[in-house]
Amino acid sequence: MFQKIKVIIMGAAGRDFHNFNVYFRDNEKYDVVAFTATQIPDISGRKYPSELSGSLYPNGIRIYPEEKLTELIKDKEIDAVVFAYSDIPYSYVMGKSALVNAAGADFILQGPKSTMLVSNKPVIAVCAVRTGCGKSQVSRSIFKILKSKGFQVASIRHPMPYSMDLATQMCQRFASYEDLEKYNCTIEEREEYEPYIEMGGVIYAGVDYERILREAEKEADVIIWDGGNNDFPFYKPNLLITIADPHRAGHEISYYPGEVNLRSADVVIINKVNTAKMGDIETVRGNTISVNPKAKIIEGVSFVTADDKGMIEGKKVLVVEDGPTVTHGSMKYGAGTIAAKENNAKEIIDPRSYAIDSIKETFEKYPHLTNALPAMGYGKKQINELEQTINNADCDVVVSSTPIDLTRVLKVNKPIVRIRYGVGEETVKELESIVEDFLKTNNLL
Repeated sequence: MFQKIKVIIMGAAGRDFHNFNVYFRDNEKYDVVAFTATQIPDISGRKYPSELSGSLYPNGIRIYPEEKLTELIKDKEIDAVVFAYSDIPYSYVMGKSALVNAAGADFILQGPKSTMLVSNKPVIAVCAVRTGCGKSQVSRSIFKILKSKGFQVASIRHPMPYSMDLATQMCQRFASYEDLEKYNCTIEEREEYEPYIEMGGVIYAGVDYERILREAEKEADVIIWDGGNNDFPFYKPNLLITIADPHRAGHEISYYPGEVNLRSADVVIINKVNTAKMGDIETVRGNTISVNPKAKIIEGVSFVTADDKGMIEGKKVLVVEDGPTVTHGSMKYGAGTIAAKENNAKEIIDPRSYAIDSIKETFEKYPHLTNALPAMGYGKKQINELEQTINNADCDVVVSSTPIDLTRVLKVNKPIVRIRYGVGEETVKELESIVEDFLKTNNLL
């Protein structure tokens, strides 16, 4: 009898579970001993449940904190460690490789061939080189274009399964605000799902992406893969659009797996050109051409608007930004800061002295943040801590650029002005042309 290869999968409640489901779950060559978790609060100590882990793992699979990785490799005589999370600089990835190799195990990065599923419907994938490039607004613009042409569309979002009971998140379909409550969605989940609901769309997410795909195919002519972080798609795309951000010029060739998306793209959108420096735009263009000379490159405009400009002018404001963009996305500011400055806020306050508990810990973990409060909310406890931090703040107005309506999840003692951002008209025209070509290529027109 052969000896199974003992494996640990390093993750953050997303790519790690997908790689297991697609490649390892029914593969008798391997014994997945554990997952390790980082980034997501309170995920460690849980189990990947038996309902998802299959017949080879009737007791499920334990999830440990990543800090225990070296100890686990040695104690459990691990042969190989699979790195399965994203939006990471190359130095970080190779640091983990050194840690794993020093402990005696192989270090593995799985690619598209072993992890991509194939759909029986055409797939447009929208990915990015970093978190916060503006990918979701492009995905939603493509959704609108397809719907306007009479096509049934289902968007499928990169996973965010943060529930204590992962089995309840196996396959989720969101088409109403009631669905958000049904699945006890976190703020980060709401940021991605709520905008689709607002425009009458349908979006799927969860844990088992084979099952999710087959359900989505039942109601869709076209599938949109709305990628998360800077991960590459779970589904083999017929068209891959990658978004790059000149506000972080150079990151497109220095982050994993963002460069995979850049090299694989059919179309690269250099986004936010209306607020970026020309030199940075040209840096991104040059880097793109150097690694993917066949890609079509277009410049994207990302506009920012306030629901009520008068609420900002002359006021002392607290800016709440989209959480992932300004935390592991490394941005010091987002659309809220831009809107506050454009609309002549008297002062943008530093929220750090008002932060409590996990919100305070977030600022300690991401010291580049000074005048922006990330909309953290991975569970009810953290949502309450965000609410209290806002209520503690000495300001006149909250400027909120998270994609959701914060008043649906928070009770705050200050007025909130909502900031919206989207794709500019010229960029929409470019996208319409790209979609037309896609439809013709796939015999849908």
